[in-house]
Order: sequence, then C-alpha cells, then structure tokens
Amino acid sequence: MTDALGFAVLTISDTRDETTDRTGPWLREQISAAGHAVKAHAIIADDAANIRKACKDLIADPDIHCIITTGGTGLTGRDVTPEAIRPLLDKEIDGFSVVFHMISYQSVGVSTLQSRALAGIAGGTYLFAIPGSMGAVKDAWNGVLKAEFDPAHKPCNLVEILPRLTEHLA
Repeated sequence: MTDALGFAVLTISDTRDETTDRTGPWLREQISAAGHAVKAHAIIADDAANIRKACKDLIADPDIHCIITTGGTGLTGRDVTPEAIRPLLDKEIDGFSVVFHMISYQSVGVSTLQSRALAGIAGGTYLFAIPGSMGAVKDAWNGVLKAEFDPAHKPCNLVEILPRLTEHLA
C-alpha cells in the first residue's frame, strides 16, 4: 500500500453551490498538501437517500480510501448525514467524535454539543461526517484527521491499518 490515499470530499448542503462552498475546496487543498489525492468531490443536497447513494458508490470505488462529508450533522430537520451514513458502517470509530468534541470545545465551548460528528468504516473505506462550518472543518482536519492520515504519525495511524480493514470480509 502506498502512503498516498485516495479521498472523496462531499459537501452536504441545500444552500451551498460551487461558488459559495468554502469548506470543500479548503479541505481538498489540505488533503492534497498532505500528499494524498482527492479522487472525487461533490455537493449533495441534505437528503438521506442521495447522501447514502453517493457514499455507497464511493465505498465501491477501490481508489477511494476515505470519504469526508461536511455538513448535515446538526440538530435541525434537514440535518440527516449521520442517519444516511450510519447504516452503511461495518464499525463506528467512536473515538473520533470524542476527540473532535474535545477540540471543538476549545473553539466554540458547549455549542459543540449541537454537532453529531460521526466516523466509521464501511467496506474497508473510512467515512467521516463533520459539521459544515469552516471552524469545525478546520478543527477536524487540523486537530484529528491530518495526523491520523500521516503515515509517520506515531504510535499509530489510520494509514497503517488500512490493508487490514476488510479482514472480516474475507
């Protein structure tokens, strides 16, 4: 396995488009700067069926190792990203939400409780659902994901265990 991974970035929003989405382009830039490849990106409306289909298609793509969604993790009626993604997961990565909220608390205080950030593994692909604000995206990438997708990060990282994620499927 090469150290460079293939990523997909999905902005989940009813209100953003290619000209108003700031989080997707910023995240794609950070992923590329970290030495990985952004293989796919899209803006998807806050609709559970469409979110789930997009993620399923990306999970099936062997060139995609990680999907990061931004948006749709809040508490309002249109925030359905966790509900769309959770049924796809073989395993949840509970620690991601815990660490994300610890970092987010430093930025927004107790308002972090309004986020339902989620992570897991589906078919050997990592999935991360993070809030859609620029601050939250920066907290998630800079505070958690950048290090975990750095093959040199010790004592362990998500890159080194990637080949073993599908052991239960064999």
